[in-house]
Formats: sequence, C-alpha cells, structure tokens
Amino acid sequence: MREKLQKMATEFAELEERMADPSVIADQTGYQKLLKRRRELQKAVELFHEQERLEKQIKDSEELLNESDEELREMAKEELKQAKEALEKLEEDLKLELAPKDPNDEKNCIMEIRAGTGGDEAALFAEELSRMYLRYIKNKGYQTEMISQSEGERGLKEVIFKVDGEGAYGRMKYESGVHRVQRIPETEAKGRVHTSAASVVVLPEMDEVEVEIRAQDLRIDVFRSGGSGGQSVNTTDSAVRVTHIPTGLVVQCQDEKSQLKNKIKAMGVLRSRLYALEQEKRSKELGDARSSQAATGERGDKIRTYNFPQDRLTDHRLGQNFSNLPAIMDGEIDDLVDALILDDQMKRLSQAGD
Repeated sequence: MREKLQKMATEFAELEERMADPSVIADQTGYQKLLKRRRELQKAVELFHEQERLEKQIKDSEELLNESDEELREMAKEELKQAKEALEKLEEDLKLELAPKDPNDEKNCIMEIRAGTGGDEAALFAEELSRMYLRYIKNKGYQTEMISQSEGERGLKEVIFKVDGEGAYGRMKYESGVHRVQRIPETEAKGRVHTSAASVVVLPEMDEVEVEIRAQDLRIDVFRSGGSGGQSVNTTDSAVRVTHIPTGLVVQCQDEKSQLKNKIKAMGVLRSRLYALEQEKRSKELGDARSSQAATGERGDKIRTYNFPQDRLTDHRLGQNFSNLPAIMDGEIDDLVDALILDDQMKRLSQAGD
C-alpha cells in the first residue's frame, strides 16, 4: 500500500506542476481531464501525507521517552497515545479510499420513478418520492433537467429526469429498487393501513463514445405532445419516441418544444438503459445473482419501507430504521445515503481483502 500511495503522491505533484503551465490551461479539454484525475487522487494523497506526519510524530515521541525529565516523558506518552490512535483511524480511512470504486460514480445520472402496485396511492407516493429527490438534489447543489412526465388522475404514473453534478450517480445510485409505503390513504373511510409501492431506477449518464448506437437499429416516431398548457401542446409534432429494435427498448420524450431537443434527451436515456442492460448481462455471465435495477414495482421486491403510522423508514439492505418521516420526505436523506455509501465501501474493502 505504501508503494502505491507514494506513486499517487508523485503523480499528484506532477499534475499540480502541469496544471500551472499556461499552455496546458489553454487546452480546456486536456485541462479538464487533468483536473478530473487530480480530484481522484487528492483525498488519498492528503491522507498519505497525514500518515507520514503522524508516523514522524510517533517516532519523535518514542525518542522523548528516554529523556530524564519526568514531565517531558509524561507529555511524550500522551502525545504518543493520541498519535497512535489517530494513525489507526487514518489507516482505516486510507483502506476505504483505496478500495475498488465504481468508475461511473463521478458521472451525471438519470432517475426514473414509476408508480407500482397500489393504484392511485402508488401514484401519489411516486409523486412524493419525486419531490423528495428533487429537493435533496437541489440541496446538494446539483441541477436537474426534466425528460418526461406522465400524470395519473392523482399523482404520477412515471417521471424521468437527469441529474447534473459531479458525483451525482455515486450518491443517487443506492436509491434504485422498489420503495414500499404503508399508510392510511385519504380515501380510506375505515382507517385501514394500505400498502403500495413505487420503483426507482438510477442510471449513469453515458456519452456517444461509451455506448455506440447504430442508426439502422432505431425507429424514430414523432407525434404531437399531450398534456396541459403550453403553446406547442397538440399543435406541433415535437414529441419523439425512439425504439431500439434489437432490444425492444422504447424511450419517449415530449418535455421540450423542439423535436431535436426531445430526440437528444431520449437518446441519452436510451444509451443509459442499454449500458445497464449490458452490465446486467455481464453480471449473469459471471454468475452474479444481483437482480436488475429495472425493478418491477411489485411489493415483494423491496429495498425500503416507509411506515407512516409508526413514523419509521426501514432500509432492508442496511437492516436499519430511521425516524422523522416528514423531514425525510422533505428531502433530508443525507444520513441515509451516507450510511448506504459506508456500507458499500465496507463491502468493497472486504472483497478487496479476499
């Protein structure tokens, strides 16, 4: 590990030097690549330098234990104890930082939320989940771009939007799966608790180089937008439906007034779905039992339960409960996301040690 860290520190120093060169700064494409690599290395290098500082402090304190001055020896003992404890924690942080990472974590992402089992109550819950995520995303400083939205009589049947921001996929990907809600619907006269569900899919945004799509594999249909309001609704053929013939995947977008913009958005979603499909295929070939992200929305296939009568959210992957559902539904999910990230890091660390 020491040799690896030393190489990373050397590379980081070289990057700093190159990024100060005016000719490098002038090439913005190349400069952004260097900046991205610098960000990837920064935390590990900072931890490494702190590790070196603590090791030196420990060595100096151990030498002071041989001094004749008793007060000085006592101070050295205390400093030695504190430095060793700090070093032990730091070495765990370093292991986590060096554990294998998902290369897509730094990407933007596409989120798809769909009502599942439960009729109107599921559609209302899908709408609440969408609002929860949009508030959380805004609080994190990310930007959102609507791709498509389908409303039911009450709530949302489906909503798809893109999240722009460094590390967006790395934070949001743990939301993929079926979310189950238990509560008394407004329409329930007898006060019985109902169970319904909504599914969430989070996909990394892929560019044209990463996922190539042949023009002959596509069928593109244009039609008039539906929905309420807007001068372009039902007056121009701006809505676009893209069908990927080999897989049967269909993406529809009508959020923009421009047909071209709708097509660009739809192609972005299609690339992400094709990437997820290919990843699922590879996982199965490798004997990986993980289920597809494209959850069915059935109640049994759940990652999380929101129990409103008991003010309790249960994440079934963590086996952990969280309280204060009103705050959670208002977008305060940082503690939950952080717990999922830490759990994933520990699993990756464990796998790396096998």
